[in-house]
Amino acid sequence: MNKTRMSRVGEEIKKELSVLLQRGLKDPRIGFVTVTDVEVTSDLQLAKVYVSIFGSEEERSASLAGLQKAKGYLRTEIGKRVKLRHIPDFVFKLDESITYGSKIENILREISSEGDKTDDR
Repeated sequence: MNKTRMSRVGEEIKKELSVLLQRGLKDPRIGFVTVTDVEVTSDLQLAKVYVSIFGSEEERSASLAGLQKAKGYLRTEIGKRVKLRHIPDFVFKLDESITYGSKIENILREISSEGDKTDDR
């Protein structure tokens, strides 16, 4: 399948999932969840949904469990909003890139502050 169509379908699913997660779900386990990326396979049978979840480790795992439970509802709603013949099955994966980026930023800040201290001597 055409790469541009796969990316367009992925972006459309990402947009609609973001709206659904903010307004459509009433599961208390699902906290502050942000959809960061959606990768769709070439046959549109599977979509890897990368989510960033704010909270502790147990809140993250509870939110992922809640998303897995709501997978059927989300597929139905996406089917109503996005005009596709087949709606892909969702696989939710935790996106650690934001946490990793903030960790690197803190390390760089520490190195910078140590460099400033040695320059003052």
